Amino acid sequence: MQTKHSGMVETVKDGMVGAIKGTGDIVQATVDTITKMLATTIKDTGRVGTSVTDAITDVASGAIRGAAQVGADLTKAAKGIVVGVLRGTRKAGTEVMGTISQTAQVAIRDTAEVGGDLEAAATGLVQGAIEGAKEMGVSAEDAASAAANGALKAAGNVGSTAAETVRKAVTRPIHGVKAVLKEPQWVASNR
Repeated sequence: MQTKHSGMVETVKDGMVGAIKGTGDIVQATVDTITKMLATTIKDTGRVGTSVTDAITDVASGAIRGAAQVGADLTKAAKGIVVGVLRGTRKAGTEVMGTISQTAQVAIRDTAEVGGDLEAAATGLVQGAIEGAKEMGVSAEDAASAAANGALKAAGNVGSTAAETVRKAVTRPIHGVKAVLKEPQWVASNR
């Protein structure tokens, strides 16, 4: 994956590898790494010409790649990614549901690219959205739905098997919260 921001992806990936190996606590290592990287990047966005969306994309991508590199549990890593992104973007005034959806799309896309467990990643994304919703003061159901729909959108771009795997993961209630899926046109017409 070559992007103009690949340096950020590599920095986050390396930070994730070090943090996970250093602490062994995948969720906390991910949250801490993501929060710090985003806070710093967002503070510098005006100077370096990077948008907050680009920063979220790069940080989430690097985190998935780092977690995959060390064989970390992608449920825990994905949960930490969403919580970290929400904490890291809190002061930027980003729209919470859009941020969750964008994060989920990137995480699922990159999980597929590295051959990771899509079901585990999708489950973790919804868990992280629910936890993050409590911190952000928004509806857990809306946050879970934003994560589920973002994950499903990305999985649909990967293929029908990926989409079914993610759908299975995100339609189960998680921590008593059920995500509401918006069926993409191609899915509704193929059922």
